[in-house]
Amino acid sequence: MERDDWSIQEIARLAGTTSRTLRHYDDIGLLPPSRIASNGYRHYDGQALVRLQRILLLRELGLGLPQIAEVLERERGEAPALETHLALLREEQARLARQIASVESTITALRGGENLMAENMFDGFDHTQYKEEVEDRWGKKAYADSDRWWRGMADAERADWQQRVSDLGRDWIAAAESGIDPASAEAQDVARRHVEWLTGIPGTPAAVPGGDVKAYVIGLGEMYVADPRFGANYATSSGGTHGAEFVRDALRIYAEANL
Repeated sequence: MERDDWSIQEIARLAGTTSRTLRHYDDIGLLPPSRIASNGYRHYDGQALVRLQRILLLRELGLGLPQIAEVLERERGEAPALETHLALLREEQARLARQIASVESTITALRGGENLMAENMFDGFDHTQYKEEVEDRWGKKAYADSDRWWRGMADAERADWQQRVSDLGRDWIAAAESGIDPASAEAQDVARRHVEWLTGIPGTPAAVPGGDVKAYVIGLGEMYVADPRFGANYATSSGGTHGAEFVRDALRIYAEANL
């Protein structure tokens, strides 16, 4: 027989989330359980699972919970909505496949002592995908300056920059998972490096002489928590937004003391 009833613990495990998150979704009316057992545990049926899938997909697209609630309220047909998501996921799959192929090509060239083909190395890496968002937040000049800076880099410079970003993400996650205080010397050192990285990106408020660097850094920390696209860079093994919250708190403390 096909199942149509899962406990909250089962759904949390299958969906890669937490029981706490599912309870929160219930508290705000986003995902009520199908039934509550005599022991007080929430249970979910197939329809609830489809709704949860929609919620998780919309979060992947960067929507906040209030916006997700609005979308789900407007869209009555689950299948057409999922078809739209499927098309978006396939686009992302194709982009990732191109990235994988470009990295594999680079590895093959390096191991074989062959010349690197710059036109192949960055296939699938589209820094222009956030053009409209950057222009909306910080203006057209901000995007133009950062775009010109990025395009003017040599391949080695881009690789160094990407490694710097990777190192920061790794060190933030390690700090968050270690249980240290965001105000500790270790955390504040990572915050210092993060701010130095931000001030080196043309077009951002942090790089503009006389710009409000303090407000920018604090606001960016809040964005890391609010926007899952950014928060994913600081996700710890425990899941949720703990890593992003740690970064936000450490950046705020650094900004208040030094900017």
